[in-house]
Parts: sequence; C-alpha cells; structure tokens
Amino acid sequence: MMRSALVLFTSFLVPFSFAQSGIDGMTRAGSVRVHVTSENGRGCDIQAHVSLMSGSGVQIAQGFTNQECDVQFVNVPAGSYHVIVSGAAIENSDSGGFYVESRIGISLDVTAKRVENAYQNDTNLPAGPMVAAKDLGIPEGARKEFDRANRFVAKENWEKAIERLQKAIAVYPSYAEAYNSLGVAYEHLGDRIRNREAFQKAVNLNDHYAPAYVNLARSAVADRDFPQAEALLDRANTIAPNDSQILVLLAGAELLNQHFDQALATSRKAHTTSGGGHAVVHYVAARVFEHQNRPTDALAELQVFLSEEKSGPRADAARKEMIALQPNHMATDVAR
Repeated sequence: MMRSALVLFTSFLVPFSFAQSGIDGMTRAGSVRVHVTSENGRGCDIQAHVSLMSGSGVQIAQGFTNQECDVQFVNVPAGSYHVIVSGAAIENSDSGGFYVESRIGISLDVTAKRVENAYQNDTNLPAGPMVAAKDLGIPEGARKEFDRANRFVAKENWEKAIERLQKAIAVYPSYAEAYNSLGVAYEHLGDRIRNREAFQKAVNLNDHYAPAYVNLARSAVADRDFPQAEALLDRANTIAPNDSQILVLLAGAELLNQHFDQALATSRKAHTTSGGGHAVVHYVAARVFEHQNRPTDALAELQVFLSEEKSGPRADAARKEMIALQPNHMATDVAR
C-alpha cells in the first residue's frame, strides 16, 4: 500500500510545486502588475525596487520598475500577498494586503515618497531572507535585461527569455535571481541538465535564496531522489520558517521518505501558518494515518481535503483513496 502511496503522492507534489521566481507554468496562478508613481504625480521619475511578499512576510519575487514605471509578476500562486516599494532616496511604501486568485490578473498603484537629502545609495532596499546583500547593487543594464526577460516569460517565449537572462548574467555574473529564472525557463523547454545547473548556481551565489532550493527539490522529486528533496526543502524552511507553501512541500517530501511523524507535524504547521489553508496537507495527514492503521482518521482527512479542493486530478485521486479505504474502515470497526 505504501508503494502506491508514494507513486500517487509524487504526482501530487510535482504539479503543486512552484518556482517562486515569478516564472512558472502553474495553472492555479494569477499575475500582479505594480505601477509606481512619485508623490508629485509626475509618474515614475525614479527607479524603484519592488518586492512581492507572501502573507507570512517572505519575499516571493522582486523586480525593478521599467520605463513605464511598472513591474510585472507572472504565474503567482493563489494566496495572500503585499508588495513593498523601496529604493535610493525614497521611503519604503507598502501596498497593503491583497489576494491573488487563480488565472486572474490584478493591478496595483503604489506611491513612492522621496526622502529629502538622502544619500544616493541602495541602503533603503530590504535585504530579506531571499536576497543577498550583493544583489542589492545589481547594475542597471542587468536589471533591464531581467525585466525584458520577464516580458518574454509573460508570452511564454522561453527561448527569448533565456537569451535575455543570459545577457543579464553576462552583465552581472552574481545575479542569483536571474540564474533561478533561467533554470525555470530551461525546465519549460525540457532541458533537465541545464535547469539543475542554473538552480545550483543560484544557491551557490546566494545560499539564503529559498526559491532556488525549492526548485532544486522539485528536480530531485522528478528524479525520485526523495532524501535529497527533503534535505533541500528543509534548508528552504530554515531560511523561511513561516512560509506555508514551503511547509506543504516539505511535508510531502517527509511523507515520501516515510518520516511519518515529521510529515504530520509539518502538515499541521502548514495549515495553521499565516497564508496557509493548502488542501493537500490533509492528503498528507491521511497518508500518515493510513500507515498508522487509523482508517477513520484517514477518511476524515480526505473528506476535509475534498471540501477544500472539490475538482481536478487530485480530487479524483482522493475519491479513489476513500473507496479503497472503506472496506478496511468497516473491517476495523467490526473488529472493535
């Protein structure tokens, strides 16, 4: 039974995973466009740094305003977010919370307020757990190429996106986020060797960049190297301990490695963490209860899962699991 569970949950884990770089092919995702204006209303006469933050306060993606004063984040997983606008000589501005829905694009306007007599440097930029200090000094040429790459990503033109990302890296070889995005682009083209190399380069450049660890873990799952996937996700969780999305993936990897107690504890934490509510953690719990010969509890978890995710391949799989559990459930009750 456990072997079939591992096979089935692998199919749950891989499509659920996401790149967190703003470049991914999730179907259960939306997009966010941020338009930055100065307080005098004259438009964006300064270049601003924009961070997309999860509901738990972890940076999911970042970018710099283009000539139209915009930053576009594409394929953002459904959930709660806010954005922070910062930069040299401007005060940090927070958009306030908003919710991204599947396959829906939203637009935000954020006003940037200048700081009088501020030194013209990057000391205002937030160095969160996913951004290395050296990445705050990215040259303008590299930033522009990265922005151009995102435009091609929005059109799913992966070859052109790769071309621009490689140009960004040529200008700034320490551009960890560009390497991470490059890895996702290669993944879409089916180049598994280059996509892993790019993700590995990202973590080599910035060992506190959680998205690249998550992407390496996804590659490990695809190779059925579950111990490696768990180790990588555990590292990502250490960097961003309150990110519910990472916790969900970690719970799945722990289940695949038959670390049942850890999987149950992690799934519970993911469900209660701000920004949580991921239905799949109930599937993890159900699998743990099956292993512990607790079919009643397993059925209850699957019912909760189906109440939160009513349709789709995962829901269909869960219904089949419930049918398979019914005879064991009834036999156990009779034995009692």
